[in-house]
Amino acid sequence: MEEGTDKLDACMNCSATCDGRRSLEPMSKSNRQRRAAKHRQARRNVRSMNHEPAEPELFAQIRTALVDPDPLHLLSFASSLLTAIDPRGRNHPFARSDEAPAGPSREELAAMFIDVPTPETTALLTVIAELANDDDLLHARIRRELATRPKAGPEWLGRLAESSAYRAVRMAHVLGDGDNIIIGVHLAGDHEITLVVYVDHNLGQLVKDAFVVPEPIADIVAQYQHLADEPDVVWEDLSLADARVWVEEAIAVGAITFPPIETESWPACRPLIEWIARGLPAGGAGYQAPQWDSNELSRLTDRFFASQWGRPLDDADHRDLLESLLWYGTDYGPGDPLRWSGVQVEILFMDWLPRKIVAPAEYLAEAPELLRAFVRFAHNESGVRADLTDQTLAAIDYYAPEYQKVIRSPRPQGSAALLDALGAGGEFDEPYWYQEMELESLARQVGGEEQLDQLNAVPLPDEPFDWSGIPDDVAPRVAEVLELVDRCCDRLLDVEYRTVARRVLARVASASPAVFRRKSRADTAAAAVVWIAGKANGQCELAAGPLRLRSADITRHFDIKSSPSQRAEVMLRAVGFPGQPYDVELGSPDYLTAERREQIIRRRDDLREQVAPNL
Repeated sequence: MEEGTDKLDACMNCSATCDGRRSLEPMSKSNRQRRAAKHRQARRNVRSMNHEPAEPELFAQIRTALVDPDPLHLLSFASSLLTAIDPRGRNHPFARSDEAPAGPSREELAAMFIDVPTPETTALLTVIAELANDDDLLHARIRRELATRPKAGPEWLGRLAESSAYRAVRMAHVLGDGDNIIIGVHLAGDHEITLVVYVDHNLGQLVKDAFVVPEPIADIVAQYQHLADEPDVVWEDLSLADARVWVEEAIAVGAITFPPIETESWPACRPLIEWIARGLPAGGAGYQAPQWDSNELSRLTDRFFASQWGRPLDDADHRDLLESLLWYGTDYGPGDPLRWSGVQVEILFMDWLPRKIVAPAEYLAEAPELLRAFVRFAHNESGVRADLTDQTLAAIDYYAPEYQKVIRSPRPQGSAALLDALGAGGEFDEPYWYQEMELESLARQVGGEEQLDQLNAVPLPDEPFDWSGIPDDVAPRVAEVLELVDRCCDRLLDVEYRTVARRVLARVASASPAVFRRKSRADTAAAAVVWIAGKANGQCELAAGPLRLRSADITRHFDIKSSPSQRAEVMLRAVGFPGQPYDVELGSPDYLTAERREQIIRRRDDLREQVAPNL
């Protein structure tokens, strides 16, 4: 028994930072470094072994939670404990190695409590069994152990599995910076809790903050409506299935974001929120960004330069610069170029434009004037209130002077700027490290350094589809997808892209035919294939060259609502293609058009010329 209590001392300092009785207040920016340091210290405390002979303080904390009539006390404690050992964030490629040492797994943590059969560990195991019920083996192991022990704790604890959500509400703003997803939950014994999850669209549709309160959702909504009594706030009831997708997708994006966002309550309450979300119905739809295809953006551009605000600026440079602003307005943040907030202005001027657009300072200097005119036009067209427009214009005036300094100063751009923002730039102090890293990326795209050396820009042939290796039982479905793929490439792209798309489809169908045995729509599969072919060749973004294919063009062609990247991710993972959905690298020149290979050759030669003096 003493050995078991010694191990439990490792967990005593991991008390809940997700305070269930947090006051309801607008979510604000936090001192992330200070809070991150606090969470790192909690993780270190979990890993430390004090080996004190006295009863672990953990037991006293659990007993205090058990006598509290509010179930959220114990739920929050367990949630924070599981967060402290969660490897997400610590295993990110940019995480410092000295801040991400190995800690106990959930299985090892549960084993510690299983080794010490007391009322306190029984209560905590009961909660962990539910919060970790995404692991069937761990859940079953804990349930088997609990079946051998006397019941511990109040009635609601023994009936925790009966908890159920019953209502979801979305609180949004007309400018679209973010949404509060609010979910009401019934616990056994007439207890209620409410989850509030803030999804930030400017940071990529991720959870920026979240907390749980021991009050009914009706009370929480009423308090928010009182605090945010303004005409620009939009309230909408969500289906529980939709709420699940909103929350789970935002959590997933946050989990791969570095540095991780940490507040007083997030991610400490993440296991608790994930548990509730897993119990919601499946089949919902999450955030749907406005879809703008190339034709719509072209018409929007023409309307602006024909308007009273854009007419004085109608020249080649301003049209080209507006294209960059529309790239940001459609592909980043909320995705609506007709609505601009002060936060979007800050990100655009303080980060995005100076980092993403490589151009002379004199050219970039025109952006504030152009954005002022476009905001007036866009907000007039979309019906945004004049007060909000004035606030956005004030933000432009506020950030413009610093922006003008930034674009005239030496600064990293592209991937180097990203690494610098992550705080990783200082670790890459070898000469030409960035050029060498980019050369490695080019080599991955074509399958290795030898292939990069021998790369040519000969156009791909117009070749028939390769049916070899494709099982007979999936051939009809593959043929249906092929017809749709060809039709899309013929209309939106060209013969080379059609060859690439055919090769991608053949690779998926032969290497992973199970993808086509599942119940799914042929048009979503075809859209995914075209998206993979385009993304690997620099399309589905602000692409160089005469062909500019956007994700919205693909969804509009196939008349589908979801992004093709979602189905594409399944295909990429099933076949084992290198890269990620946001950076598709198919690992062979066989999947690259002549234009894309020519771009790679030029970039290869430029980079090698820069590195040559250091060899």
